[in-house]
Amino acid sequence: MGSSSQVAYDRVVTVSEKTRGWAGPIAVALLALVLRVWNLGYPKVFLFDETYYAKDAYSLRKFGYVQDYVEKANNRIVDGKFTGLFTGEPTQIVHPDAGKWLISIGEWLFGMDSFGWRISAAVVGALTVLILARLVRRLTGSTVMGCIAGLLLCFDGTHFVMSRLALLDIFLVFWLVSAVACLVADLDWITARLDRLRLFRPWQLAAGVCFGLACGTKWSAVYALAAFSLTVVALEVLARRRAWKESGGHRHGKIPGRISTAVVVGFPAFITIVGVAFLVYLSTWTGWLIHHDLFEQRFGRGYGDNPAWGSYFETPAKGFFGESLQALRSLWHFHQMTYDFHTGKYLAGKTHPYQSSPVGWLVLERPVGVDAQNDLPAASCGAPAGSTCMRQILILGNPIIWWSGALALVAAVAAWITTRDWRWSVPLIGVAATWLPWFLYDDRPVFSFYAVAIIPFTIIAIVLVIDGLWKFAGTPRTRYLVGLLAGIYLVAVVVTFWYFHPIYTDALISYDDWHRRMWFRRWI
Repeated sequence: MGSSSQVAYDRVVTVSEKTRGWAGPIAVALLALVLRVWNLGYPKVFLFDETYYAKDAYSLRKFGYVQDYVEKANNRIVDGKFTGLFTGEPTQIVHPDAGKWLISIGEWLFGMDSFGWRISAAVVGALTVLILARLVRRLTGSTVMGCIAGLLLCFDGTHFVMSRLALLDIFLVFWLVSAVACLVADLDWITARLDRLRLFRPWQLAAGVCFGLACGTKWSAVYALAAFSLTVVALEVLARRRAWKESGGHRHGKIPGRISTAVVVGFPAFITIVGVAFLVYLSTWTGWLIHHDLFEQRFGRGYGDNPAWGSYFETPAKGFFGESLQALRSLWHFHQMTYDFHTGKYLAGKTHPYQSSPVGWLVLERPVGVDAQNDLPAASCGAPAGSTCMRQILILGNPIIWWSGALALVAAVAAWITTRDWRWSVPLIGVAATWLPWFLYDDRPVFSFYAVAIIPFTIIAIVLVIDGLWKFAGTPRTRYLVGLLAGIYLVAVVVTFWYFHPIYTDALISYDDWHRRMWFRRWI
């Protein structure tokens, strides 16, 4: 083959690989979207904490800040009556507004009904499948492995149910996975440019934006921001020192010390990741800052058992800068008060029937029930006489994924120690940053659905193990065996998902069918 023909062939192969690299993950994401949108509007009522976030989102769109609602507002909204819903006063905010703004987009496009306040979560859940598939493709160099990761997230029960509810956690997951994907892309980008320091890092900048929006959805994202920021700096420091040694630079002078290299690498990273994240986070409070005087009047003396803000706001601000300073001071005090709400005596010692210890989250020790309709007539589902029918929505992960994922995390620890391959750090740092902090707050009710932020990183560990076994296989027969086992594993995941699908979607089933799916007493 001539040189020009070879170049043309190489270009065709490259384009084909890029096409498959996008087509596969997009196809998996579309499958996830179809599964999540099907019958999304049922039941046509507020489920669980939708009563807060769906209404808060509606208020944000109407007023630019969250107003309090009148009594029985839920019934009026379900009945399609939207007059006289608001008290005119701001309401207590326990989470930032970024996620609620995304919920409001669906309400704006499709109306203030159950489909409208859930559709944004479904779309973002499907997009998370796409981002995860692309992230794993970059980590493994394999489109097949990326698609496997996307399929596992597509058929996980916790992620599936959370993608069908107007809660904040699914948006948190999306921004966290997107931020990590940007940081991994940045590592690839800078690895090819280690010859000199690069101050402009577009992927780090994008990661900062994503982390800022994650923190603007739920504060728990700050742990992932800190953990991954430190990790990427450490990885780049090691890569630069390794490149210096391999290039023979040590023959011409002393190798830069770890501390000096960390400062040179870490300071720009702090600006582009943490600094940008802070500015983006602050921007998510724009509506609050504009209307801060209303919140001061309502909560300036504190709420519940929380301390008051003090009397600083009683002195009128003068001019634009004075008003801006007062708004920021007010926001800071509001943060203090809200942090006390989350961690102080207001919630300490309280209980909830679905609360659980983080110790059991990775093995599905205690799922969370979102809706239950018991003792429905036997005839409604064809149950035998004397039995009953029921409906339930249970936030329960796919047992095949979660239990194998726990083993994969153990394998990832061993692989990271023995190979020192930085890729294994991605799932381990991700799980640590989204799981371990909850042990600090186990004196108040915490719930296993918070672990929806853990499962993408668990899936990364699973797929890295599969990819490692595939690459370790030295013969076609061994590779065939690895591929066969991976295929059986995927089939088991899909079958298990469909087995539990009725209790993911509030389907009408007999009591006996429901009880067969309660494998453990703690699942009831």
